[in-house]
Amino acid sequence: MTSTAIFVCCDGLGMDWLTPEHTPLLHALAQQSLWCPDHHAVFPSVTRVSAASVATGCHPARHGLHGNRMALTDGSGFTVRDVGNPDFRHHMRRATGGTLRVPTLAERTVGAGGFIGFSNVSPGAAYFLDPENFGYVYHRAGSFAPGGGSLEPLDVTHDTAGDRAMTARFCDEVLRQRRPAVSVLWLTDPDHTLHGAPLGSPQHLDALRGADACVGAVVDTVATLRREGTDVLLAVGSDHGQETIGGGVDVDDWLVRHGLADEIASGTIAVAGQGTAALLYATPGAHAALLGVLDRLCAEPWVDAVVVGEALARLGVAPSGGVVAAVNMARDPAANDHGVPGRRWTVMEDGKQPVAGWGQHGGWGPDETRPFLVLNAPRLAPGRVERRTALVDIAPTVLDFLGLPADDMDGQSLL
Repeated sequence: MTSTAIFVCCDGLGMDWLTPEHTPLLHALAQQSLWCPDHHAVFPSVTRVSAASVATGCHPARHGLHGNRMALTDGSGFTVRDVGNPDFRHHMRRATGGTLRVPTLAERTVGAGGFIGFSNVSPGAAYFLDPENFGYVYHRAGSFAPGGGSLEPLDVTHDTAGDRAMTARFCDEVLRQRRPAVSVLWLTDPDHTLHGAPLGSPQHLDALRGADACVGAVVDTVATLRREGTDVLLAVGSDHGQETIGGGVDVDDWLVRHGLADEIASGTIAVAGQGTAALLYATPGAHAALLGVLDRLCAEPWVDAVVVGEALARLGVAPSGGVVAAVNMARDPAANDHGVPGRRWTVMEDGKQPVAGWGQHGGWGPDETRPFLVLNAPRLAPGRVERRTALVDIAPTVLDFLGLPADDMDGQSLL
């Protein structure tokens, strides 16, 4: 009997939204599967880092991708770059000598059935499923074969309709025909919708139904594969949840006003905003200057916490590569107009104005860090995993199911 493992990610679908009313097909699948009630995101709770952690089974401290935005240095100062851009991998290689520092599922399954990923999120998030092109990755901005050869881009729109079109092709071409050892389907919704609409709004609920329908199509295809004799592990989950924007703060400007104007201008200190969090970078020569203002930063009403050193390492972020501190933005418990509690301060980025009331994520708030995960296979009895689980457990679980080594990972198999 051949075996295949499938992971479907409903980007931004927080655990509390998985209900009979909003996602009936997902809710039914959860009742028939192994459910992870204490499931957690990585930090930062952003898609590009999540993709790398799902692909490697490791936290950012190990795989080396810091966030949705990351500061890279040429040796004298930092330049903050958007990981979502298609060319980010080239900038990262030039600055660090490579991309991810640990093997991906695509690399680990070369010669054992291979890897195919379909993604409708940002190009960077898609490409960090397999940044060195050991398998196949398909995306709107461009698709790649093993070795990096170019393929036709996915002909889909960046929305729920695009997710449905991508899912239809994934089910037919990848699952029914090509049948790799590992396949990933990464939906853009509900996350994409929530970056332009409030939590609990009609737009949000429509996006939930869209993601639910995509999962239903995969479930139906898996049922056919099983009837034909294929042993299938179906893992369905999300990468993070969402919280409501209450306002935005320019952290770069704050540092300038507190005596670090020269350091910000020269790039010896840099701020990489992560939505509801930020990573603060400093060169060795500017390290002490940045540490000297952190107590005042922590006292600001729009800051929840600032962590450094060992506390930073416990978050899964290495105090290396210039990272000195992580900032989690404050939370007001007040509900939005649709009755969803919690409003967050966010970190302003160049060219992006936060809109109060829309969704955001990135820090370690209570809702953004609670994705969901269900595991479904004939050999798995329905039930609950009675331990804390996280995104880093997905890769070792997939490899365990396939009978492949899952050594040197932060996560552990859930089988």
